[in-house]
Amino acid sequence: MSYTRQALYPCNPGTERGRSTKLSSANVKGSDKIIYANGRSVIHPALSTSFSGHVKETTVARFSPSGFYCASADVSGLVKIWDTVKEDQSVTGEYKVISGRINDLAWDADSERIIAAGNGMEKFGHAFMRSTGTSTGEIIGHSKAINAVSIRPKRPYRAVTAGDDGLINFHQGPPFKYVKTIREHTKFVQDVKFSPNGDYFLSVGSDFKVVLYNGENGDKITDFTDSPHKGSIMACSWGSGSDKFITSSMDNTVKLWDAGSQKHLTTWSFDKGVPNQQVGNVWVNQNEIVSLSLGGDLNVVDVREGNLKLTRVVQAPQKSVSSGCSAAPGPSATFFAGSADGRVFQYDTTSEAGATVVGGEGHTNLVSAMTASAGGKIYTAGFDDKLREVEVPSGFTPASFGLAGQPKSLAATADETIFVMQAEKTGKSKVQAVRNNQAIYTLQPAYKAISVAARGNLVVIGGEDDNKIHVYNWDGQSSKLAETAVSESINTRGQITTIAVSANGEYVAAGDSVGKIVLFNAKGEKLTDRWTHHAGRIASLSFNPSSTHVASTSLDTHVYVYNVASPSKYVHVRGAAPMGGSAVFWLEDGKGGQQGKGRVVSGGADACVRVWEITLP
Repeated sequence: MSYTRQALYPCNPGTERGRSTKLSSANVKGSDKIIYANGRSVIHPALSTSFSGHVKETTVARFSPSGFYCASADVSGLVKIWDTVKEDQSVTGEYKVISGRINDLAWDADSERIIAAGNGMEKFGHAFMRSTGTSTGEIIGHSKAINAVSIRPKRPYRAVTAGDDGLINFHQGPPFKYVKTIREHTKFVQDVKFSPNGDYFLSVGSDFKVVLYNGENGDKITDFTDSPHKGSIMACSWGSGSDKFITSSMDNTVKLWDAGSQKHLTTWSFDKGVPNQQVGNVWVNQNEIVSLSLGGDLNVVDVREGNLKLTRVVQAPQKSVSSGCSAAPGPSATFFAGSADGRVFQYDTTSEAGATVVGGEGHTNLVSAMTASAGGKIYTAGFDDKLREVEVPSGFTPASFGLAGQPKSLAATADETIFVMQAEKTGKSKVQAVRNNQAIYTLQPAYKAISVAARGNLVVIGGEDDNKIHVYNWDGQSSKLAETAVSESINTRGQITTIAVSANGEYVAAGDSVGKIVLFNAKGEKLTDRWTHHAGRIASLSFNPSSTHVASTSLDTHVYVYNVASPSKYVHVRGAAPMGGSAVFWLEDGKGGQQGKGRVVSGGADACVRVWEITLP
């Protein structure tokens, strides 16, 4: 194969204020696994894999007890059963079980039966067989959406469901049938869990209560009133010994409890603020738990006695990756990615740490563009109409530059001048030159600009309405742009969407809205228009540092790498950006031209970032 995936940097779980987020773990053959949902994907960070088989937004994923399968569900009521062992992640079953959002799933100990629960039009839960999808009982008794479901992990099987009506319904089976209703909570019941040995089950809710029950008959054992939470409790999880459990709350704490003595053992407190509210958790192995913050951080905690500090915090985007660039305009193992929620992340391919959030006051809305300057600084622009500067490795600088329009594209020249292409409310566009947070030049072109790119003193602007590239020379001393060349129209059915300039300043690539890429020289002369393999809007283009190859990504989810000298040669990376690509760029040059290799980074709507090693065509 002409390409291999070197790394996948997964996104973190999707969260929603006021809703419990379900995390799942399995310890199979000594390997700790965790899995969760985000967008239309299911993420398996331990194996650096993602499942993108859902058309609608996913809500929950659960490993089977055997570890061979995973069940995932979405907002439409669809459940997919897929293989977690084989690399092709083949779907073994697909069942529409309710007509609405599924909030939780539960497997029986045989890995054969599943209960799905949520907010359907006709019913709130359904029990079915994994292999055939046939019904295996009834889940009834609720008048509002079910938030959580759990099946006793040993025979005789029992199942409990918890809902927004404040009720917990107890079922026995299979086939599962309603036995009784438990009324211990006065507000929403957010989570319910059987202990691993099946002797107990827990319920937690928005009334701050933690209640323990007998696992066989559903009788209440006790309320936990020692050092109670002061906010809605969103999740609970048992340790493997069934003697301890954890709870996560919107009071920004995680608490460890002893089921035998019915006492509180430890509290881990997080900083104040809504982003640090705890909305999900899972007990991963004997000593480690993971609690999820509303802001998306996965907080790893060691539960051994006396340890009140976080082991580590796993940070990654929650929303789609909207832009990216390497840390320097040349060979580099570090790169940055901006997300649709305004955060910027730094990645180091030589470290196992993964992503870290760039500190300081960042953007409050989608990061639409970023570029690296010759001096090693990173400049970012967002839909909050701000241009910001990142000092590596310290983070965002306090100063920012306010923009009059919505920024679409950024480029940096050799003298550290940043060119910002902005779309104005009037429908027109302008390109502004900014240095040291001061506007030093503004170009108001007669055409409608859509993208800007630069190398050295060469500045190129793509016109959306005239479908031409406009080549300028930048004079840093007089702070003026002088137009030196205009290409002919790219002559396609679409409009130019993005452009890129090669590192040596000799080539310009322009991509359009229907998937065509045209290569020009710096004089505006067309070299080739044969790159027509994409089936959707070109979102990003990038030349490698030696200017011999250009990489592209598109809404069609693919990445192509083309040979500049031999336009008929290319490499096709299939599905490099599931759900649509938005950013592609090179990390470092290959090892010797056409016979060498290069590394390409791709990011897109699934909020994951992938690094590909390409055998250059």
